[in-house]
Amino acid sequence: MTETRIASRSGAVPGGASSLLLVVVFCFFWIGLAPFPDPNASGLLTAYGTSSNVMNQIMVVGLAGLVFLALANHPARGLVLRSFGPLAVIFCWLLFTALFSDVPATAFRRIVYAMLVCLCASSVLLLPRDSDQFGKLLGICVLTAVLLAFLGVFALPQRAIHQGSDALEHQLAGAWRGHFGHKNVAAAAMVFAVFFGLFFMRMRAFWQGALIVACAGVFLLNAGGKTSAAMLPAILAVAWLFERIGPLRVVFLLACLAAMNYLLLSAAVSRETQDLLVSWGIDPTFTDRASVWRLALGAIAERPLLGHGFQSFWQMDSLVYGEEADTSWAVTAANAHNGYLDQVINGGFPLLVMMIIWLVVLPCHHVGLAFKRAQHPDLARLFMRCWLFMLFLSCLESPFFDNRGPVWFTMLISVFGLRMLAYGNLKPSAYARTRSAPGSQLDPDGKAA
Repeated sequence: MTETRIASRSGAVPGGASSLLLVVVFCFFWIGLAPFPDPNASGLLTAYGTSSNVMNQIMVVGLAGLVFLALANHPARGLVLRSFGPLAVIFCWLLFTALFSDVPATAFRRIVYAMLVCLCASSVLLLPRDSDQFGKLLGICVLTAVLLAFLGVFALPQRAIHQGSDALEHQLAGAWRGHFGHKNVAAAAMVFAVFFGLFFMRMRAFWQGALIVACAGVFLLNAGGKTSAAMLPAILAVAWLFERIGPLRVVFLLACLAAMNYLLLSAAVSRETQDLLVSWGIDPTFTDRASVWRLALGAIAERPLLGHGFQSFWQMDSLVYGEEADTSWAVTAANAHNGYLDQVINGGFPLLVMMIIWLVVLPCHHVGLAFKRAQHPDLARLFMRCWLFMLFLSCLESPFFDNRGPVWFTMLISVFGLRMLAYGNLKPSAYARTRSAPGSQLDPDGKAA
């Protein structure tokens, strides 16, 4: 999406190679090396807290290396480097708290992996030459991912649809999961796909976008992801309002997130809140997430300042086979089912504050700047919708630093993308220029052309 004149004056990666790299990176996170995972794999029934996927690690290291080379030769690399300021503080804190983890080696390894994923997501935005090419390449990737998910439903139903014979979560039988491995991940991915489809419909790819929206909508309904399905229209409405409330954005968003988390977590510990939710016809356990939240709150009370170390609490032997194993199923949970709780577990309340600044406060400012510049309103709207969806979904799921799959990767692209639209010298597509009001364009040095 960077200025064409910039690329022509530098040793940036050639257009064909950069396009291929973008497609490979995007498809790695949206499809993976082993789509349609075995739902009866032997490791699913044992604690896997310190284990890792070696092939995924090698792939991410390789992709990060290629992306870094492309970034090193790119004249707009400063955009990415400056966006890592808040992240640098976060990762320094994570490295410090990892020293106090019960499994510091595991925490350090996962922190490095998370850094590489962030590098891939931030730098990949510099690979296309403009928003037109960005839209075309993402259109190919998203349509491929959605159609692959459908192909699995019809060709590999035992892998692409939850079965009663699965090793875990028999109650999900019949829910579509495609190649994503779990219906909640599939549902979130399909919401993203709808947002992408709406973007493509505005970018001279109406029928392709409409096809993606229709297919993703059908898959979302059959995935049984009630949270994602309910949030889709709500986020579209919130995003519409968010564009128009100006400086009140950050207050509005923080208030909504605080109220939602307070209500949900109160349901785990307060009988009065549970009774209130029942009177509203809402399951007060939120499909038994309340058990996990109680366990998470207890873990936070043990180490509120430093946490338990980055991704060093859930699925550890000490938890899965500990004293509570006979009294609560929650010890087998993969995460807290609340992204904000998980950050306190990872690095204490200081980490939560840093994450809120990075993922909530700063993007609110970037949204305002991006729409004020009005160079890429459709692209800014796409990033804003994806970002808002993830912030609210994180009240019921734990996508932050979940470095596998499309969810965290797409949120990273959105957060970094909003910052680049706010400060970067980006070149609109030809179609976007014909639809926008006359105004000055910025040259590579940021001066009016």
